[in-house]
Amino acid sequence: MKLTKLLTSAAVALGLATSAMADDKTKVGFVYVGPVGDGGWTYEHNKGRLAVEEHFGDKVETTFVESVPEGADAERVITQMALQGADLIFTTSFGYMDPTINVAKKFPKVKFEHATGYKQADNVSVYSARFYEGRAVQGHIAGKMTKTNKIGYIASFPIPEVIRGINSAYIHAKKVNPDVEFSIIWAYTWFDPAKEADAAKALIEQGADVILQHTDSTAPQAAAQAAGNVVTFGQASDMGEYAPFPRVSSIIDDWAPYYIARTQAVMDGSWESVSTWDGIGAGMVGIGEISDAVPADVKAEALALVESLADGSYHAFTGPLNKQDGTPWLAEGETAQDYGDDGLAGMNFYLEGITAEIPN
Repeated sequence: MKLTKLLTSAAVALGLATSAMADDKTKVGFVYVGPVGDGGWTYEHNKGRLAVEEHFGDKVETTFVESVPEGADAERVITQMALQGADLIFTTSFGYMDPTINVAKKFPKVKFEHATGYKQADNVSVYSARFYEGRAVQGHIAGKMTKTNKIGYIASFPIPEVIRGINSAYIHAKKVNPDVEFSIIWAYTWFDPAKEADAAKALIEQGADVILQHTDSTAPQAAAQAAGNVVTFGQASDMGEYAPFPRVSSIIDDWAPYYIARTQAVMDGSWESVSTWDGIGAGMVGIGEISDAVPADVKAEALALVESLADGSYHAFTGPLNKQDGTPWLAEGETAQDYGDDGLAGMNFYLEGITAEIPN
């Protein structure tokens, strides 16, 4: 009887110890707009989550929910994560901004990190990457490689992040090829392989022999591969399975260092609300290997551009630059950085030479 009581007490103690150990873990949640297997945006965010697990081991417990629509569904999912005891929640799409703010008000002890947005609170940070730096490199290569002088761009939603990318790619393509023209199709989705494939095919039918994308699947790569002689670039992830052609380079989002640092800040009690916007120099934006399908001289020029963007000796938006309607934006030698980040963060206009209209 005494032995039974002793074993029972030991089991209870072990259970309590195990429970205490579980409670000691920092719980980190991730909300994804696409599937983890999208090959692009969400795939890279999930790599960041896995890096957190690898770095901290049994000190953390991570969870994620994928393919969460922006809006009411997002608020429900974020709320559920908070109710389940998350200490830190990363919400990884622009449309999660208001849902994140709403949930954060109800859970002041939980820390929130919202990707690509601009609304902060005492327990909400924002973070993004200067993707437009990578678009500058893509534009340079695209302008040099097009034979039809027609470049197609598959855009997701008409928000500043996407508009900045179009502008950056365009001015750098135009700089090396004055005859270049941009055609833009708005897919109104971050991830929809069928829509993205249809957009790529439509642009190719219009004569585009270079396709850029700000959507997350590899469908445009496959469409270009089927068409032949159409150049593409990986978006958010390397998409290297399509290298060396049609994918000739890529923009790679590396979230792992940020996710590890912010998790550590929660662990050691140093977390505070911040706004982070890093680029090539900080390593948050990577340029995927430029394949040998790109002529050697163009590759050398592109690598030099990468280096100048990384060390700050060149800014992707350097004047003279006019807005689409011809009004001056940046004078000779001025950069967008001279006026701080507010102008870039809210960019809602095309630059001179782009003939398309921004949808409402």
